[in-house]
Amino acid sequence: MHDELHRHVFLTFLRMSTHKESKDHHITPSIFGEILYNNFLFDIPKLLDICVLFGKGNSALLRKMIGNIFQQQPSYYQDLDDSVPTLLQIFSSIMKVCGFQQKDSKEPLRLEEQKLTTPLDMPELELQDAVFYLCDTSSTIWAFLEIFPEASDTLQKHNFPSSLSSFYELCCTELESAIIKRKFQEKSIQLDLWTRLSHSRKKLLEISHIIISNTCLQPILEHRAENIQPYVEEFLQILTGLLQERRFLCDYDELFPIEDDIHLLQQVSPSLDETRTRYLLNGVQSAWAETRRAKPQSVPPAQTTPDRRIEGACASGEQNSYYPEEPECAGATAASFPSGVELDSLVSQVKDLLPDLGEGFILQCLEEYGHNPEIVINHLLEENLSPRLQELDRSMPRPEVVNPCSLVSSRSNVFADDEFDVFSRDVVDTSRIWKGRRKPESSAKILSDKSVVLAQKERYSSYSMVSEELAVDGDYDDEYDDTYDGNQVGANDADSDDELISRRPFTIPRVLRSREQDEGEEEEETEEETVRPDHFVQDPAVLRERAEARRASYYARKG
Repeated sequence: MHDELHRHVFLTFLRMSTHKESKDHHITPSIFGEILYNNFLFDIPKLLDICVLFGKGNSALLRKMIGNIFQQQPSYYQDLDDSVPTLLQIFSSIMKVCGFQQKDSKEPLRLEEQKLTTPLDMPELELQDAVFYLCDTSSTIWAFLEIFPEASDTLQKHNFPSSLSSFYELCCTELESAIIKRKFQEKSIQLDLWTRLSHSRKKLLEISHIIISNTCLQPILEHRAENIQPYVEEFLQILTGLLQERRFLCDYDELFPIEDDIHLLQQVSPSLDETRTRYLLNGVQSAWAETRRAKPQSVPPAQTTPDRRIEGACASGEQNSYYPEEPECAGATAASFPSGVELDSLVSQVKDLLPDLGEGFILQCLEEYGHNPEIVINHLLEENLSPRLQELDRSMPRPEVVNPCSLVSSRSNVFADDEFDVFSRDVVDTSRIWKGRRKPESSAKILSDKSVVLAQKERYSSYSMVSEELAVDGDYDDEYDDTYDGNQVGANDADSDDELISRRPFTIPRVLRSREQDEGEEEEETEEETVRPDHFVQDPAVLRERAEARRASYYARKG
């Protein structure tokens, strides 16, 4: 009966929006538009609700229905323009309930409102109302734009994407953190709020994409205008304004890659400013870096494009089953699992009251009931365990944790595998290890140590034998350089056997000389000194003094 009523109500609205039933039964379009507008048969809130309630499975009929209404009565465009501030006011009221104020808000805070509640400490019912309100609003706007994308131009006049990005960056992040960290009375409430918030976030991103696509990209692709430069400029301005909202930009780029849109514009508009597009892409990359998230690899459009069927799941309280890729909330109790000393403490709390239980069984119970020892003890005392735990052995010991890679074997430093590395070898030369200053050895022990001499003996033994290569035949080698073969090079060098003879002739010692030999030698020395050429111009006075000194020395020796 409910489904039949649902169908008849939709057909009634469809009939009300049709001005021509047949060729004989019809209403003049101008009169039909006046009937709709003057009698309030349709208004903007009613059209929004119709899209949410009947859009699933009836999108083609709804597009024709709403398009006919706006075509026959253009005054609805003005009503839509007047309704956009009300839609934006909804997001402002949600932020106000959560204790936030939008950046562009010029209203000062009242004194009694300075201490505002946050999603983390606000009552649970108020948090649920805020998430439900956000889910309903985002689903309604998305459903209307999906059915009637021509409304995108009206929403863009009020900078709708910019307002959504600011709300998304501030409020959605805080709501998500509060849902994860808060402790709810029932786990199902927490999971339901997380699902609705994830659904709302995705709808906000898709609303922004529909507006950007229909106001900037579709006119270019469908060649609606000859001059595409204004649409390109508007696209760059919208995305440049979103650069400061880092998380919104990353989530938007994950669902609808901005780089693909820019490549599309570069193909249709070769005169696209390369500097602005590079700045925009660098801003997207920096947003991914600041949020410390890895940018997902590009996947085929069939995997990223969501199902365009309008769903009233959030509005009617049903589970959202059309978006399985939405993240799941683990909650505050399961966000971080205890380990180490904390887990041992939980086990000891249960074992102190029930010492007969094994630690392995207690660990399974803690894992089953969210690591809450009080709930575990309560279920054990009441014998109200889950079927999985009832099948386990209650004396089950704690499993041993085997570390596959010890710290000793996995260590790596500059001293690894050297002669003193006790972790890689069993025998170490302890004679080379001492503490403090090493004691010096005695001189007798040092002199008696001939190890150095013996070590060098083999090295110098190779110099004891010299092998000379003899010519096999007497043939002349024309490549041999015989320029200096006739000269006795090195015959009278200083290192020959008669080097003393070549340097200075043999003389009789002065003690064994006779008087005549001594006088003759002195005269020869004098002659040699006088004959020896002087290649320098010396002072004549100095030369006279030297000759006088030699003469006086000569007469002194002769007495």
